Amino acid sequence: MEAKVTRKRVRTRWRKHDTELTLLALPTIIWYILFSFLPMFGVIIAFKDFKIHGNFLSNVINSDWIGFKNFEFLFSSNDVWIVIRNTIGYNIIFIILGIIVPVSLALMVGQLHSRKAAKVYQTMMFLPYFLSWVVVSAVLWAFLSYDKGIANQVLTHFSHDPKNWYMEPSYWPYLLVFMNMWKGLGYGMVVYLATITSMDSTYYEAAVIDGASKWQQTWYITLPLMKFVIVLMFILSVGGIFSTDFGLFFQVPRDSNSLYNVTTTVDVLVYKQLKTATVGMASASAFMQSILGCGMILFANWIVRKVDPESALI
Repeated sequence: MEAKVTRKRVRTRWRKHDTELTLLALPTIIWYILFSFLPMFGVIIAFKDFKIHGNFLSNVINSDWIGFKNFEFLFSSNDVWIVIRNTIGYNIIFIILGIIVPVSLALMVGQLHSRKAAKVYQTMMFLPYFLSWVVVSAVLWAFLSYDKGIANQVLTHFSHDPKNWYMEPSYWPYLLVFMNMWKGLGYGMVVYLATITSMDSTYYEAAVIDGASKWQQTWYITLPLMKFVIVLMFILSVGGIFSTDFGLFFQVPRDSNSLYNVTTTVDVLVYKQLKTATVGMASASAFMQSILGCGMILFANWIVRKVDPESALI
């Protein structure tokens, strides 16, 4: 008997369902075209002696090519290795704590029996995420100001000399790490908490029947099911290891020269260099950070694929 061969019918007609999905995705497509793809044309400014005068497009095209000269200014600074150390060092700490702390809090909040209490705690931890660093800087100044700061008032109350916090570099690495965690903790926790709430409850019901404790349920069920999201957040975080939050490292320390060695990162250095530099140098810095960040994402994904292929992005 000859085997019957069936072919799938390929649908070529445009249907109402396709129109609805296209309209739903249209705002996102327009946003990416305007803010992600069109600006990529400006990458060539990094390789040109760009001057701002007249029409932007004609200036970009007619500016002289200067090769990699715009990239040299980053490495012309005497403190370039301090800046690179700060940028990579802080980001490594942020990546590690940005996984451990939110995951731990998400696990604890997920164990609460009262849904109302869980929502309250979740909202309280998420609120700082919406504050700008300018506002956070003003609040921190109210605590650390030399004359009227709350911290110095407490010290003088206990017969201690007040401290000029904005001239004491030894405190700021810990303070910057704390401020970054305080502001971004809620966002990371919500991501992991959403993963926990979407897990199938039958796993836990079977574990309870087998006599598993809460710790055993967390270790053998919750964490393995969260593995993909944790790895995904890790890979994306590694992509930004050469970039830092400008507001955190510039606004919060209030651009204090005494804190230069512990608060200056690549983004802050570029901003300060722009006072005497050109747009091409800033474009070169951003381009270099993007290339290195993309390379780090691919490298982290390669490592993950070697260890656990199912958790890799590509």
